Amino acid sequence: MVDYSIQNKKAWEYNAYEFWVKQSGEPEDRAKRDLENPIGMLKRFADYFDAYRGVKIANICGSCGKKAVPLAVLGADVTVFDISEDNKKYALEVAAAAKVHLSFEVCDILDINIEKYGNYFDVVFMEGGVLHYFHDINEFMSIMYNLVKDGGKMICSDFHPFTKISDILSLEQPTMNYFGTEIFEGEMAHARFWEDHIRAQMPKCSYRKYTLSEIINSVINTGFTLKRFDEHPAWTNENVPGEFTIEAIK
Repeated sequence: MVDYSIQNKKAWEYNAYEFWVKQSGEPEDRAKRDLENPIGMLKRFADYFDAYRGVKIANICGSCGKKAVPLAVLGADVTVFDISEDNKKYALEVAAAAKVHLSFEVCDILDINIEKYGNYFDVVFMEGGVLHYFHDINEFMSIMYNLVKDGGKMICSDFHPFTKISDILSLEQPTMNYFGTEIFEGEMAHARFWEDHIRAQMPKCSYRKYTLSEIINSVINTGFTLKRFDEHPAWTNENVPGEFTIEAIK
């Protein structure tokens, strides 16, 4: 595990379980919503899946299972890879309440066991702000490529690089030179939802934000064939981009 991953792990295990209960409800309540409308819980990402039943999906940085459990409800064989034991605890409790199986590997994404999982998955899927946790996007994309079977796909959705120069998503992270390559420390994603005295104690994450060309070129240079690139409006302002989704084929 690289040093900055250790730092990020500390941040993502600080009150994380309590946060998910506060944000998403008790596991039983969350499971009920997942069972009632799994497609709805996937939101726009349902448009990128060709099938669910029996499909092997790697959910990268899958956090509390907010997309993994609905995918499992739909019949997919889902393995979550995430750095946080707290996230695993909440995700598996939701899965148990929903009576679905969910595999969960707590690890640094850069240390995924390729001997075990190489060329194993039909789909590699990530969403909700993942790329900025990795200092070398080409190394990260190479691992994604190795996880997918020939003919399989990667669905990569993330914050739009426009957020480098504008806090358009109200994430309360610093803005910077769009073309800057610096690594910086910042609050983890949930810090802004806590009271000030808790927020002040929360460990910081180590970030590296990328330009749009860096992201697209890393996908292409790794060996994927870019099939689709979509930009999505910011949830705070529909007139500017806030997120994007890439669909790429191996």
